[in-house]
Amino acid sequence: MNYLDEIRGRGQEANPFFCLMGIKPIEFGEGKARLAMDVRDDMKNGEGWLQGGIFTAIGDEAIALAIYTLLSEGETIATVSCTTNFIRGIQNGTIHADGIVIRKGRQMIYAEASITNAKDESLLARCYASFIVRTSPGT
Repeated sequence: MNYLDEIRGRGQEANPFFCLMGIKPIEFGEGKARLAMDVRDDMKNGEGWLQGGIFTAIGDEAIALAIYTLLSEGETIATVSCTTNFIRGIQNGTIHADGIVIRKGRQMIYAEASITNAKDESLLARCYASFIVRTSPGT
């Protein structure tokens, strides 16, 4: 069973990081993925805002899931770079992360994610990432 089958069958339970962060896969397919996560107090910085690294983490996960929908059997990926632009903060509620593949080559994939407030879909952050395609783990 591959990762996408695990996500389809077990949802959040298929990814330990999803469980840790409370990330829920909402939908994914054809180079796109949507995740949701409730903002918790233990995710906030000292001023009460969602800590910036959380935006990057959920963006990276949304992008990775979007990429997995386009991979061939036996292929896996690793993040090469991820840049996050922070637009607006959030203190409470639910966020969405929408990952989309921009360009898929044989060895490199370029993608981005928009992180929005689920209440009104206002843009909170945007992640831009590149991933390397591997044919076996650790290579």
